[in-house]
Amino acid sequence: MVIEENHSRDQMLAQMPHLARLAHRYGMATRWSALVHPSEPNYLAIVGGSMFSVTDDRSPSRNAPKVGPADNVFARAIRAGRTARTYAESMPSPCALENHGDYAVRHNPWTYFPADRRNCARFDVSTQHFADDARSNRLPDVGLLVPNLVHDAHDGSLAAADEWLAASLAPVLASTDFRTGRLVVVVTADEDDRHAGNTVLTAVLTPWLRHKVVDRRLDHYSLHRFMAELVGVDPLANGVGARDMRGAFGL
Repeated sequence: MVIEENHSRDQMLAQMPHLARLAHRYGMATRWSALVHPSEPNYLAIVGGSMFSVTDDRSPSRNAPKVGPADNVFARAIRAGRTARTYAESMPSPCALENHGDYAVRHNPWTYFPADRRNCARFDVSTQHFADDARSNRLPDVGLLVPNLVHDAHDGSLAAADEWLAASLAPVLASTDFRTGRLVVVVTADEDDRHAGNTVLTAVLTPWLRHKVVDRRLDHYSLHRFMAELVGVDPLANGVGARDMRGAFGL
C-alpha cells in the first residue's frame, strides 16, 4: 500500500501518467472517499479502523495518548503468524516518533499505537531494503510504503511523486509474487486538496484485474477491512461495517 498526499482523483489521473496507466491497466475505484481533513486521522483509520478523536496532524507525543491501548491491523497480522512492515522514506531510525527533514511522522501511522511500540521498533523501518525485499519476494503479508514529503506530492509535485512511484514499484511489479497474483498493490491518497469533495483515486494493481473500474462508494475504512481480510484477521472498529472493497473488485 502506498498513500499519496492531498490531491483528488482527477488531479492524480491527469498529472500522474504512470499511475494512471497502471490504474487503467489493472483496476481503480472512482468513487472513493477520504474521511476527513487533515491527513493524520485518515492514516489512523486505514491502520486502526478509527480516527480515535484525532483532528489534527500532531506528533505521537500529543496524539498517541488518544489512541491509547488500541489495536491495529499490523499487530493483528503479526499475532496471527503473518508478517507486517512499514517502509518509510527518509526516516532516520526505526519507528521514529518525530519529524526529521522530509520524513513526516504523521504519515507513518504505526508510530501512533503506543501499545504496539515493540513491533513498531522492529518492523517500521526505512526504505533502504524495500527494493531488495521486492525483488526477493520478501515483502510482508500486509505493509505500507511511505514516501517522504517530496515524493508524496505534499511538498513536491505530482510529477515528482509519479516518477518516484514508477521507480519504487518497478521491482514490485516485476517480482514473482506480483506476476503470479500473490501480491496486491494499492495506491491511494490520504485526502484531496479540499476542492473535490474529498474524492481520491484508489488504484488496485494485481494480475487478477484487467481494466476494472469500480464505481461503488468506498472509503478508507474499506481499505482497513480489505487489509484485515487479506491476512485473515477481523477488522477493527469502523472497519467491521465498512463497504466491501474485496467484493467490489472481485478479489
